[in-house]
Amino acid sequence: MRKALQGLKVVDLTSALNGPFCTMILADYGADVIKIEPVNGEQCREWGPLDEKSGESGFYCYVNRNKKGVTLNLKSEKGLQMFYELVNDADILVENYKGGVTKKLGIDYESVKKVNPTIIYASGSGFGQYGPNTHRPCYDIVAQAMGGMINLTGFKDANPVKVGPSVADHVAGIYLTVGVLMALYNREKTGEGQLVDVSMVDTIFSLLENAIVNYTVGGFIPERNGNVDPSIAPFDIYDCKDGFIALGVGNDRLFKKFCAAICHEELLEDPCYKTNELRCQNYIPNLQNLIRDWCKDYTKREIESRMDEVGIPCGPVLNIKEAIEHPHIQAREMMVHCEHPTAGDQYFQGCVVKLSETPGSVETPAPLLGQHNAEVFGLTEEELKKLNAEGVI
Repeated sequence: MRKALQGLKVVDLTSALNGPFCTMILADYGADVIKIEPVNGEQCREWGPLDEKSGESGFYCYVNRNKKGVTLNLKSEKGLQMFYELVNDADILVENYKGGVTKKLGIDYESVKKVNPTIIYASGSGFGQYGPNTHRPCYDIVAQAMGGMINLTGFKDANPVKVGPSVADHVAGIYLTVGVLMALYNREKTGEGQLVDVSMVDTIFSLLENAIVNYTVGGFIPERNGNVDPSIAPFDIYDCKDGFIALGVGNDRLFKKFCAAICHEELLEDPCYKTNELRCQNYIPNLQNLIRDWCKDYTKREIESRMDEVGIPCGPVLNIKEAIEHPHIQAREMMVHCEHPTAGDQYFQGCVVKLSETPGSVETPAPLLGQHNAEVFGLTEEELKKLNAEGVI
């Protein structure tokens, strides 16, 4: 079956997560992604968990599936020449170096554009390609901190905490993918390539939702609220007999159904809870405690079933094992198997975007270090040995 991005050639200069996540998406949907690594491999080949038998990184294997892998010393004259030959007919180049590095190496947009004027050049860095901090290195925790997310996460009486997964990396990777696809669409119309510039800090800042307008419109600086949403009530995590349950009641219609479901219809007559705005103002402590007391008498399944019957948004708090094994996750093919040549069977996330005619899929495992050097560069065994000895590949 044909894939949506089949026929696109992508040169992948990325490492760690935000860039590789972008190129993983492109590869899942059919693009021919050629991942270039330093001769000794990129940093996340050493990130855990490591397979006990082969030493392969589960992290690396997940985010680099469906790609071809080559090694190249871009600081060598021959390596740079081989790079230019590779990008000469490429559609897309993706890199995630900190600002200024690509220019020093001679692989920046202006240099590559001279070789391939129509290329889509995507840069996914911590701070972007311009601005006072562009030169700084960045990981997810730094982007979450400087983008404003960490200060909003946690409870009022505790220190701020990082959001669990690397949301800056993942969403920046998604933004980078969207930017590449927009640039490709424009190139179809105009024939022009362009630079796509996505910053992890910008990404986090864009996700702050009401926090921004609470300050610019409401005039106050939002603080941590734990699991409570300051703009919707009830909207919280509640303790129940066998764990925790998430509930969201976003409007008056749902609140009426909710009150009936928990057998507290007297709340509908209480002037403190007549509107969502009033419920937000008066949620803590009385309404919150009433719902907490009700939930404690039921299991997660019992609450979920009751809320499902009346259409209240609700879901159990699942651990990773429970989430992986959940029937809905399984039905949506969000876990897939892939056979790796040294690590064996691997089991990780599937493709999120479900396309009816050109679906994405996981076809091949992440490449071994330099696995496709001969194929991609068209080298004989003798040439491989010579370039390896010279430190070029």
